[in-house]
Amino acid sequence: MGQAAGGRGAQLEMAATIGRLHRRKLTIQETRNLLRKVPFNALLGMRVEDVHSDGITLACALRDDLRNSAGVAHGGVAAALADAAVGIAIQRHFGGRRRTTTVEMKINYFQPVDDGDIFARSRLLRIGSTLCVGSVELTDEKAGLVGTAIVTYIFLDARGNAATPDGGPKGRESRKRC
Repeated sequence: MGQAAGGRGAQLEMAATIGRLHRRKLTIQETRNLLRKVPFNALLGMRVEDVHSDGITLACALRDDLRNSAGVAHGGVAAALADAAVGIAIQRHFGGRRRTTTVEMKINYFQPVDDGDIFARSRLLRIGSTLCVGSVELTDEKAGLVGTAIVTYIFLDARGNAATPDGGPKGRESRKRC
């Protein structure tokens, strides 16, 4: 019995070690590599500036092709940064193992950016079983607040959220339409 109990203890210890490894957050280099895997992020020139216990900071240099007709940063650049800052923070938190997508985003712009870098500092506010909500502070090179966003992501691999190519239910139910 002692040997069996000792074997069970070793199994539990091994399971706990494996659990810790599976919960490991991505390093800053792994996070940078993950960001680069999305071609749109590379197109905008996004880069990981820092990682934090509750999120990350992304940056993007304002180029001429990212300006709107008024000559300032197009609002879509800041929106894309905010979206990516929460999405990549979620991936970092889960070690890059969760499938997610944005389901909602609310953004407020306070002032235009006409030069330099735009920064997006995300914070994961709530991580649930199917949804994750994050906030983002958008700042310029002078640390001036230029906007804020709330972004909600859904975990596609959560129970009951198995997506099909048409976005509908799986199996025969996908063929039934009301």
